Amino acid sequence: MTSLLEHGMLPDTFRDVEHLEDFMSLPTQGVIDDLNALEGDIMILGVGGKIGVTMARMAKRAAPDKRVIGVSRFSEEGVQERLNAWGIETIACDLLDRDAVNALPKIPNIIYMAGLKFDAGGREDFLWAMNTIAPAVTAEAFRDSRIVSFSTIHVYPWSNPLHGGVDETCPPMARPGEYANSVVGRERTFQYYSRMHDTPGRIMRFVYAIDPRYGVMQEIADWVWNEKPVPLDTGHVNIMWQGDANAQFLRMLAHCDTPATPINVGGPETASVRLLANRFGAIFGKEPKFEGAESDHCLLVNCDRANGIFGNPVVPMDPMIQWCADWVRTGKSTLGKPSKFQVRSGRF
Repeated sequence: MTSLLEHGMLPDTFRDVEHLEDFMSLPTQGVIDDLNALEGDIMILGVGGKIGVTMARMAKRAAPDKRVIGVSRFSEEGVQERLNAWGIETIACDLLDRDAVNALPKIPNIIYMAGLKFDAGGREDFLWAMNTIAPAVTAEAFRDSRIVSFSTIHVYPWSNPLHGGVDETCPPMARPGEYANSVVGRERTFQYYSRMHDTPGRIMRFVYAIDPRYGVMQEIADWVWNEKPVPLDTGHVNIMWQGDANAQFLRMLAHCDTPATPINVGGPETASVRLLANRFGAIFGKEPKFEGAESDHCLLVNCDRANGIFGNPVVPMDPMIQWCADWVRTGKSTLGKPSKFQVRSGRF
């Protein structure tokens, strides 16, 4: 019988990375039901990133009789071998190589996770290529599939934390920085080909995913633990546990539209950066230091539409705080990739 995740069955701490990733890849009953009701197998393009590995493992655990195929350049050592050990087929492929993409097996259920955000200074052309040309190549190659594609809340304008967040009726707009603009291009590319070929799709505008090794909470906990000032300009954030994000991405394959439409993905709570720092300070027995003051405009979204489909995420805020605090306090390894949530210039 497939192990599954249910409300209330949360660990107190994580022993190590293996324990953490095992938990993040546990499917809910909803994931099991939705994936097994789908016709055909599943392919995740861009599987080698921080999200794709546990997502692919969750898919295989939820639907062990389906082929789950992970596609990536696989530049990080060991990722391909780990996926293979879990029964996930892997194919090394450059998604900018049209011939290579066309040669991929024509799987009916596609999750598109590829893209570029960080450290694109000096190679902005590659940023745009990865975020617009690779989606075009993919959308053409898989015109007869359904495609759930990764996007970001960075396509939205700033909003007042008191106003409940921006919903999907707000059109994407040009924000500062090339990343946000290129992601609007990615969305429009998938929508164009979805309309042209009647390809079912959904565009997942994703909040900040966290686990104890990465993300907003880990960074705030690390600043407090090391007695560094916590920046307050971006004083409120939307966050979501990585395992819950995996589950919603996979389940969205059963909720595609033609043409593809956007949907905000995240939890129902807005987190105060100051509150999080004070919570970590209380756990660590340290007084947080702060710099700046909370702006009246932050990058916040309303996720009622997704939560209306799937219900609220399984993991609420408090366990995430406890897990991140324990991870930082015990000196366990991090991914070393800052989220840069506090950056307001749009240049990452």
